[in-house]
Amino acid sequence: MLTRKQPLLIAAQGIHWSHQRLLAVAAQLCLLIISVTLLSNVIITLGERRLQEDWATQRYSELQAVGTVIADKVAFQQFRTQMFAKSELLKRYLDLPSKEREEKLKQNWNIIRDNIPELLDMALFDPQGKFKFATSDDFGHEPIPAALLGSSSNMGGNEIYTSPLEFSPINGKLEPYMYQLAWLENPDQSIRGYLVTYNSMAQMLKSIKPAYSSSQSPLLMLDTQGLLYAGAESSPSLQRIPDTMGGSLRQSYPALWRKMATSNFGQFHGDNATFVYLKVELTTQYETRREYFLVSYVRNDDIAAKFTEWRSLLIIGASVLTILASILIFLSHLYRLEQASRMYSIELSSRLFHRDVGCIIVNDNSRVISANNRAADQLGLPKDELLDRSLQRLLHLEDDEYTEIMLHVQQHGEWKGEFDSGAETQAQLIAHIKTQHDSVKTKAYLLITFEDVSELYSAKNDAYINQMLNDSSVATALIQADGHLVRTNHAFDQQMQIQQSPTKNLTELLNPDIGSKWSQILQQIILQGSWKGQVLCTQSHMLSDCLQATLKGHLDSSGEIEYIVCTFEQAIQKESRSDRGELVPHRTTVLVNLRDLESYFKSLPSNKRESSSLILMDITAESMLSHMSDIGQLENRQKEVELKILRELPAGYQMSHWQLGKLIIILPDTDADKAHHFAIKSMSNLSDIGLSEGICMGIAAYQSGQSLEQYLSNAEVALKRAKQTGEQMICQAFTRVI
Repeated sequence: MLTRKQPLLIAAQGIHWSHQRLLAVAAQLCLLIISVTLLSNVIITLGERRLQEDWATQRYSELQAVGTVIADKVAFQQFRTQMFAKSELLKRYLDLPSKEREEKLKQNWNIIRDNIPELLDMALFDPQGKFKFATSDDFGHEPIPAALLGSSSNMGGNEIYTSPLEFSPINGKLEPYMYQLAWLENPDQSIRGYLVTYNSMAQMLKSIKPAYSSSQSPLLMLDTQGLLYAGAESSPSLQRIPDTMGGSLRQSYPALWRKMATSNFGQFHGDNATFVYLKVELTTQYETRREYFLVSYVRNDDIAAKFTEWRSLLIIGASVLTILASILIFLSHLYRLEQASRMYSIELSSRLFHRDVGCIIVNDNSRVISANNRAADQLGLPKDELLDRSLQRLLHLEDDEYTEIMLHVQQHGEWKGEFDSGAETQAQLIAHIKTQHDSVKTKAYLLITFEDVSELYSAKNDAYINQMLNDSSVATALIQADGHLVRTNHAFDQQMQIQQSPTKNLTELLNPDIGSKWSQILQQIILQGSWKGQVLCTQSHMLSDCLQATLKGHLDSSGEIEYIVCTFEQAIQKESRSDRGELVPHRTTVLVNLRDLESYFKSLPSNKRESSSLILMDITAESMLSHMSDIGQLENRQKEVELKILRELPAGYQMSHWQLGKLIIILPDTDADKAHHFAIKSMSNLSDIGLSEGICMGIAAYQSGQSLEQYLSNAEVALKRAKQTGEQMICQAFTRVI
């Protein structure tokens, strides 16, 4: 782990456990615990399931062996029953029945029964199927079924009939058994009688089971209808498994029975136990097949108990792993914090000494021991020459000044002041001196930073010069787009008597002159860059003189007006247009569509139409129509141009709209030279009011037999040529040949 050998300069250099870091550690620990817990549970579950599968595989093999042995025993019992039927004692009795031979036969059968545990009883029936005698009173009291008697049966001879499992009460409890019947025939195949042997299935399973499995693994035997015939004595019993002979598994455990009914073997994992089942066929005979299920199960608790040791080892291992991983997480975060702390210290020193601020370190003897490149540039000396220089010499201080500064540093810990660097650039610097202590706090050193304020001094000097230049006899004001006064000079204040006026808005000060048309003035400033006009010409004390106003706009990056510089100079009042009659145009109507213009054109006398000219004027400036919002400006500009031309329009001339930004003027009885002269005069008049920028004119003379559409087409050719020339804004095309 990283360790520090030097004390911290500031507290921020240390290791700080932020709230985000603590939350990250807590989240990682929680995630680790959850992950280990889930992984341990999965491993335990998989281990128990694997143990269940191993047990099921072993138990299935055992069930196969048990089924084979049961089938062999049943086959052997059939052979044994056949041997009993062919015994000499039975033949003698049948040939010559007597009491002595009967007793002798019973004694022989008792000896055989006592030596064979699964053999419960032996009985003899007459040819009519009626009971004659047996070795005990437990069986044989019921007659043989009619289907097995004489000609009713398809079996006989050496065949042995094996019955399905049945129950019989023996010694107070039900005993599952099956009986085997042998036909006793004469040489002519007539029936002499029937020999029946009764065999216990419980005793048969008891004799087989210990050889293949422990007593803890139960073995159940059920028929194809789900009735239990063996295994009910297992203790303790499992829930949903019948605990009495003859109980139905179909009713107590439907899910298990559905699985067994659809297959001959398999496994079933229940809530409490895992089951293994196998369908076995005890015997196959002509009438029917004898099929039964062998079922065994193991409790999940038993599996868990067997897995307890492994579970304990796994839990201990998971706990140790969790602890080690938690320590690793903590150490990794601590390592990262230590690295971040060191990086912060490096960056701190880099920011202190390698930033764009001059910095030097001076020892207790007032000698420079270190300096950065920025300080060397500001002081105008190479970096190597700065080392071991005196601070007093470096700051160009006298003895008394230096002594006063050092005394101030000792008392207050810092000093800040301005000085001239003395270099060729004559940079003006601010020195900030702070006292610092080394790690053992026995010696002090000074940390000095320099700030170049030359640009500030230059800005102050420029502001002073601008103030002197602005202090002139010309009234000047700086306003915003809404007319608000930002700054004015003394001449403006005196001229407008701004001290007596309560308003700070130019449009209110000059409301009769520019207030009502301020929006048009702003549009012209945006298009032309400036606006000129006379103001304060209606004052009673200024009948002969007024002010010539010049408004020059300054636009921002988006093309909007940011500031407007206004200058006001004395000017001679011009005669108003109303006095000159210029406000009343010769023709007050501007035709709004081409159909009206065509009607006017056709109504002209033929001599005037034959000698007419047509001017097509485009008033769209280059900066317009770059955006949909410019359409409004173009419409206002077109209205101003129309008004100006209407005032100057000679009698008989007609103006009409054609397209947005384009006007048509028909000049009856006017040749090409007069039309060109009229175009030049109109352009000059528009230039006087700052509306001539971007205006182009195309002039065409009428050709005999032309329609108005052809007339306009010729003028449009001239207009395109005027736009292409770039300098000459007036061009002619298709001039008449006289």
